[in-house]
Amino acid sequence: MTALTRRRSDNPHRETWHIYLDDVRVGTIGERAGVPVDVEQWGWSCGFYPGLHPGQHRTGTTETFEEARAGFEAAWSELLPAIPDDAFAEWRHDRDWRAEMKAKRARGEKLDSEIHSTLRRCVCGETFDEWKPDESYPHRAHIYASQAAGKVRW
Repeated sequence: MTALTRRRSDNPHRETWHIYLDDVRVGTIGERAGVPVDVEQWGWSCGFYPGLHPGQHRTGTTETFEEARAGFEAAWSELLPAIPDDAFAEWRHDRDWRAEMKAKRARGEKLDSEIHSTLRRCVCGETFDEWKPDESYPHRAHIYASQAAGKVRW
C-alpha cells in the first residue's frame, strides 16, 4: 500500500481535507461547523464504509489543524494493521456499483430492480412493461376481460 494523501474538499465555507489511501477515502480532517468559538475548532475522523464496522471508526477534536493531523495519523497507525485486505475491495466494489447506477440513471435506463418490478405477463402470454403505455395499452383489454370473467386478479 502507498502513503496517505490528502485532497482539499470543494467546500468554500470551511477548510476540510479528505484523506486517501490509494483511491479509498479513509478519513477527513476539517474545521468543525456550528460549534461555539470556545471549544476545539478542528475535528478528524478515521475509517471508511463499507469495509469497516462502525465501531472500528475513530474520531477526535483538537485546537489546530496540526493537532488534528497528528491525531488522525496516530489513529490510522493503530487502525491500519487491523483492517483486512478485503475491506478495501468491498469499498471499491461499492464505489464502482454506485457509479454504474448513476451512469444508468444519466442515460435514462431503469435499474434492474425497476425493470423486474414493472414487467408483467398478460393473460395472453406476452410480457410487457407496465410503465410503457405503448406496451401496456394493447393488453388492458385482455386483462380486463379476464378480471370480469373472474379468471385473474390483477
